[in-house]
Amino acid sequence: MNETFAESAVRKVPFFTQSSAFAELWPSIRAGVEEIFENGKFSHGAQVARFEQRLAEYTGARYAVGVNSGTDALVLLLRACGLAPGEKVLVPAFSFVASASSVVLAGGLPRFTDIDPVTYAMDPESAAGAVTSATRFLMPVHLFSHQADLRALGELARRHELVVVEDSAEAIGMRQGGRHAGLHGAGGVLSFFPSKTLGAIGDAGAVLTDRPEIAERVAALRHHGRGGRTLDHFPGISNETDEPGMNSKMDDIQAAVLIAKLGRLESDIVRRAELASAYSERLRDIPGIIRMPVVTAPSDYRRDVFYVYLIEVENRDALASHLAESGVGTETYYPVPLPFQPCFADLGYRAGQFPNAEAACARALALPLYPDLELAQVDRVCDLVRSFYLGRAR
Repeated sequence: MNETFAESAVRKVPFFTQSSAFAELWPSIRAGVEEIFENGKFSHGAQVARFEQRLAEYTGARYAVGVNSGTDALVLLLRACGLAPGEKVLVPAFSFVASASSVVLAGGLPRFTDIDPVTYAMDPESAAGAVTSATRFLMPVHLFSHQADLRALGELARRHELVVVEDSAEAIGMRQGGRHAGLHGAGGVLSFFPSKTLGAIGDAGAVLTDRPEIAERVAALRHHGRGGRTLDHFPGISNETDEPGMNSKMDDIQAAVLIAKLGRLESDIVRRAELASAYSERLRDIPGIIRMPVVTAPSDYRRDVFYVYLIEVENRDALASHLAESGVGTETYYPVPLPFQPCFADLGYRAGQFPNAEAACARALALPLYPDLELAQVDRVCDLVRSFYLGRAR
């Protein structure tokens, strides 16, 4: 008997899709795109300025500066904060490679720390032990659903006079102590890669900061070092520049998509939390699952947001293959600790120096999580996980 379309949709669970959300938002996106074609300004134009304003309003940042990716946002932020050649930046050993490669691209050197096994963020005690006289910056990374302990890391930074820049690429909507992620130090970044909680249809990013001098410098560096649009005006084209910048302007089509999606961001965050709770309920007490994320209710001090639902499991790669054979997409975050990446091999780190990060790299697997996901699909994923470890479906 042939499967119905609905049955096939339940059985095949992609790791990420935004087709339903995109269809719902298409009329407003189309209006923004048509305006772009009428104006003939396809990057660094009116849609980008509008998005920067709305993003600043949502996050509470004094300034939001749009760029073409979260990676570029990190590089530009570090440069704008004055990272000098050879200065060291504390970076957690468990993160996407851009957290560390951005330091190198900005002229610095990453110095790695272990992570907290629950939040997957920089461990304050490990960070304290990694500080040297050459350490100038501290870069907490907020991953998956939790933020770093910014209170403890902020105290460490003050004690050693370190500049705090947040890799908050995944953390839109997250708050701690009443402040949005990215605004606890000199500045932070956001990524709008399509699968992010607020995702574009291509690459895009932003720098968040409350400091005008940093915002001004990022605004200049993103456009070859001479501005283009600064914070308050559109100067004429000029070849004059104080220092070499880069071409990291945000495309207006991405800005138009993000403006439309920003209007439903809060409902998307609520939906992600509901799906995360459903996963936790269904996966509880399955042998082979070592750790599931902690689902917490928002509080006056802390608000977490589920970007990724990450579990730690035995036989991670075999489970991923089992799910893939049944049409379920997963992602491995991250298979190799940053200090052991080939591009950082000359820094001299050894296996065993980062036990929590190394354990996560060997066991962590992300399951599908996005607003389009249906509860029947969550059931399907969980039944397959259960069948892998117990040899039978629920």
